[in-house]
Amino acid sequence: MTSVEQRKMIQKLKSVVMKMSADERRAFEMMVKRDRDDEELDSLTMTKLKQLHVKFFPKHSKQDLEDAWNKLKDGK
Repeated sequence: MTSVEQRKMIQKLKSVVMKMSADERRAFEMMVKRDRDDEELDSLTMTKLKQLHVKFFPKHSKQDLEDAWNKLKDGK
C-alpha cells in the first residue's frame, strides 16, 4: 500500500473516531501520529488500519444495494 492510500484511509477514518472502542481509538491515534510524522506503517499496523477501514466502511455489492433499494421502493 502506498503512502497516499494510507493517508486517504486515515483521513476517512477520522470521521468515525467517536464510533471506535477505546482500544481501537488508541491504536488509531498512534497511526495518525505516525502518518503525521511521514513514517511508513509496519505490516501489523497496516493490517490493523485495513481492518478498521473494513469495519467502519464495509464494501457493499451491487446486489446488496439493489435489494435495499427494492425494499425501500416496495415499502416492506
